[in-house]
Amino acid sequence: MGDAADAADAASSREMLRLENLDTDIPPPREAIEATQAAITRDDANSYLPFLGIDDLRKAAAERLTKTTGVSYDWKSQCVISAGGLSGILNALLAMLEPGDEVVITDPAYAGLINRIRLVGGIPRLVPLVEMDGGWRLDLEALSQAASARTKAILTMSPSMPSGIVHTKEEWEAIADLVRRTGAWLLHDAAMERILYIDGPVIHPAGIDGLAERTVSVGSVSKEYRMIGWRVGWITGPRAIMDDIGLVSLTNVVCQVGIGMPGAAAAITAPDDGIAAATAEWKARRDVILAELSGLPVIRPDGGWSLLIDTRAMGMEPGEASRLLFEKAAIAATPMTGWGSPDRAGRYLRFVFANEPVHRLAGIGDRVRRAWSI
Repeated sequence: MGDAADAADAASSREMLRLENLDTDIPPPREAIEATQAAITRDDANSYLPFLGIDDLRKAAAERLTKTTGVSYDWKSQCVISAGGLSGILNALLAMLEPGDEVVITDPAYAGLINRIRLVGGIPRLVPLVEMDGGWRLDLEALSQAASARTKAILTMSPSMPSGIVHTKEEWEAIADLVRRTGAWLLHDAAMERILYIDGPVIHPAGIDGLAERTVSVGSVSKEYRMIGWRVGWITGPRAIMDDIGLVSLTNVVCQVGIGMPGAAAAITAPDDGIAAATAEWKARRDVILAELSGLPVIRPDGGWSLLIDTRAMGMEPGEASRLLFEKAAIAATPMTGWGSPDRAGRYLRFVFANEPVHRLAGIGDRVRRAWSI
């Protein structure tokens, strides 16, 4: 992602379609901006304390998860604020794993998740996503076979980045079965859980019978609330592990972004958080790209901010496809090198549609076909 983004920044071209980076042009909730501006002048927002996060935000995050799952969470003992969602993922992994422990995760998956598993000494156990009916499905047989004596966690994300897969009830039940068989923790990245392009409610694993006591959920304001720069997330889970996660958080990052937390609390509790309207806009952008690239090996995302195209199916390595798009069509896109196995994730080029409006995406099909001479 960095190479494509750096090149696009250096090009400084208004014509360039920025499909390489997980940003969005849709603004945060008004209440979040106002609360953040007010916090800048407050002494209590310029402090190391409280170490586990401000009360208002911990209450709001715990209440949000309770409403989603039907499971009661006590904000004082079961919710810790982190300096962004990925900081929360890292802190949870540090509390869960010993070196050599295995973590089951999809292939492809966000490189930042895979690399954090490795950073704490864990071993990613990759389970492939497969194309079915134009979209993604989890390989349930491979999932069942992924269990071993060293399985200590299953790391999930739905919708997932970069694929946009939204797990079905059947897939969640298969994941739950793996948790039960192995006694592993289920670490769920909920950063995009409401960015859905399909009908039906949010399915959160903590709401599945018997899983609440094994599920640690990490949320953030970055994606759904469009608050990337605030760097505020939250970790919520069973008391059995939350004390350890709190200690890791204190040791690892010390504290969160003081002026960011009031804005995050305001976003979660806003009468209209804007998630539904933003999701409708992101879906419209997705639909434009799918229509423009019809006939090419694009896999439909059912949620999230990005989609993948299988460039190897057209005889091109993703890196070469990215170079041609950049040089011949002014399109910045990221090869999925390091986002899973070379044979699976390594086939794909990613388009992020969260940061380009519909009118700029019009005509992208012609630009792509011209660059690739197809």
